[in-house]
Amino acid sequence: MKKFLPLIVFAVGLLYLGSALIPPKNKTEFDLTGFGRVPVLVNGRIKPLDTVARTSLLVLQNRQRVSTPEISEPLVATPIEWLADVLFAPAKADTYPTIKIDSPEVLSLVGITEEDTRIKYESTAKSILAVLDFIPKTRSRFSYHQLRPKLEELDRQARLADGVDAQLRSAFQRQLLNVRNHIMLYLQLKTAVQVPDSPDFAQELVIFEQALPTGIRAILAKKDNQPHDEAAVKAMKEMADRFTYMEQMGNLRLVPPDAGDPNPEHWRSAGTALMESFGTTKINATIMNYARLGAAWRSGDATTFNRIVGEMHEQLTARFPAEIKKSDVELRFNYAEPFYRSMTLYVWVFLLAIFSWLKWPQTLSRIAFWLLLIAFIATTAGIITRMWIGDRPPVTNLYSSALFVGWGAVGLCLILERTFRNGVGSAAAGIVGFVALLIAHHLSLSGDTMEMMSAVLDTNIWLATHVVVVTLGYAATFLAGFLALIYIFLGLFSTWLSKAPTETDVANFAHVSPIAGAAAAIGRKGAETNAKMLENMVYGIVCFATLFSLIGTVLGGIWADQSWGRFWGWDPKENGALIIVIWNAIILHVRAGGMIKQRGLMVMAVFGNIVTSWSWFGTNMLGVGLHSYGFMDAAFYALIYFVAGNLLVMALASMPLEKWKSFKAV
Repeated sequence: MKKFLPLIVFAVGLLYLGSALIPPKNKTEFDLTGFGRVPVLVNGRIKPLDTVARTSLLVLQNRQRVSTPEISEPLVATPIEWLADVLFAPAKADTYPTIKIDSPEVLSLVGITEEDTRIKYESTAKSILAVLDFIPKTRSRFSYHQLRPKLEELDRQARLADGVDAQLRSAFQRQLLNVRNHIMLYLQLKTAVQVPDSPDFAQELVIFEQALPTGIRAILAKKDNQPHDEAAVKAMKEMADRFTYMEQMGNLRLVPPDAGDPNPEHWRSAGTALMESFGTTKINATIMNYARLGAAWRSGDATTFNRIVGEMHEQLTARFPAEIKKSDVELRFNYAEPFYRSMTLYVWVFLLAIFSWLKWPQTLSRIAFWLLLIAFIATTAGIITRMWIGDRPPVTNLYSSALFVGWGAVGLCLILERTFRNGVGSAAAGIVGFVALLIAHHLSLSGDTMEMMSAVLDTNIWLATHVVVVTLGYAATFLAGFLALIYIFLGLFSTWLSKAPTETDVANFAHVSPIAGAAAAIGRKGAETNAKMLENMVYGIVCFATLFSLIGTVLGGIWADQSWGRFWGWDPKENGALIIVIWNAIILHVRAGGMIKQRGLMVMAVFGNIVTSWSWFGTNMLGVGLHSYGFMDAAFYALIYFVAGNLLVMALASMPLEKWKSFKAV
């Protein structure tokens, strides 16, 4: 059974990933999956409405599902179902708790009391059940309806905070601006298709279209000081004001270019298309379709809703086949969630690798390796899909850099594990892969991670060379640091480092290459073979990191020379990249000079984690330089905790060797 267990687990892992590729079924009669496929243009990129729903919810509340913790009034909605309510039934959407507020000062400003944040349960039994289900006892997400009475004061305070330099703003002011911006995003979605206060926008548009000829004649007559129908002029002005409000607020360009216009970027918002109706005396067909979708959604008419969705797909596919194909693939990508599923697999890989050092080393390490391979394949497929959708190299922003750093580190771990077969590579891959994807998840909370880039960065040549190469240097430096962490913890709390490879290990090494087998056989005579193997791993990875970080930094200077007219400007990000190169070079030099031995190498590699994290994230939060993305509270504190944790490990590693469990006997 042990012989076939790795294959069984491998098959289960493939099924776990393959199940995500099955198209989701609609939970109701409404074709919400088809509605989610409908493409729109937002911030320069054509994307499905499903992506709009998911990214908007991540920005508003840091998660994609819409739910309430109250058991007495349960609410669970999918992202696209929530967006349909926002677009077509805004009064209902206003009651959904989707705006996250963590600051007590901001809560007080908008009139939310401590009592309002408490979760109320129907009974003691259900309260206990909620606690067991890890439902928090206090809420941090609130509805637009709850915040509406204090929006005027919130906006007044936010305008005051706008006048303060970004680097000088207090935590309260930053939180205040975030909440104001989130409310604005919600209002932009509410006005993207219809005027929020309209009880039946479709009927309103029909009446407006019928009145347009008369209204236009009245306006022209008034302009020429001729007798005119003042009521018609007033009605036209009222409608123009409503459409102008939609044009100014709506952030979705859902009306495709006119027939014969080949430019797919000439999409228009609903407000713009409705203002054009004063010149054409006709309501745009796409706007009428959306208005009728809203009427069908509110009345529960699934048949009409599904028919209109199907017609919209047919029309758009005939005109924009390439864009629709990408939109459909992106929808499937959203449902597959390859990075979230890989995170789960990385956790299992780490646990299995750790347990392999205690029990069933061959079986569990093989299972961990095959699951690691599956997770790596899933992450690779996700990155390639993002590249195809965006027509971009793998790294274009901080989010994609986190994905690529994790991917590169895991790829190196696969090579290490295949070479040494001791579980260390799998354990390191589990940690690095999970942490990198976790960082990427938090970076995705700022919005769509595949939107258009600034002009100076809009060059695939340098994105595919400088950014990719220097990011591989980041990945290798992090991997060396995490391998060093494993060395330190194993040495302090186990005897694994002092053990020599078994005869099975020698056979495994010999299977890889005669040289590896001979080295392992010789190592069996020593007392620190496993420790020596880890040392070799870290040393080899540091060499790799030095080469790639150096080449990547030089390529970055050439790019800067072409873009800004200077090779080097002592920008914080440039300095950070140089510091990584210098630190890795220092490690190699002091080791070659005999100034450090095995433990010193590990301590310096751990400090490489601090150097790289600062150069990767810290320099971006300084608020100065050409690479600054602004201060982020959550990222700053996470960076501080990460640095403090690594410093603590370095302090532990400085304990005398007689305190290390692996080296007590020595």
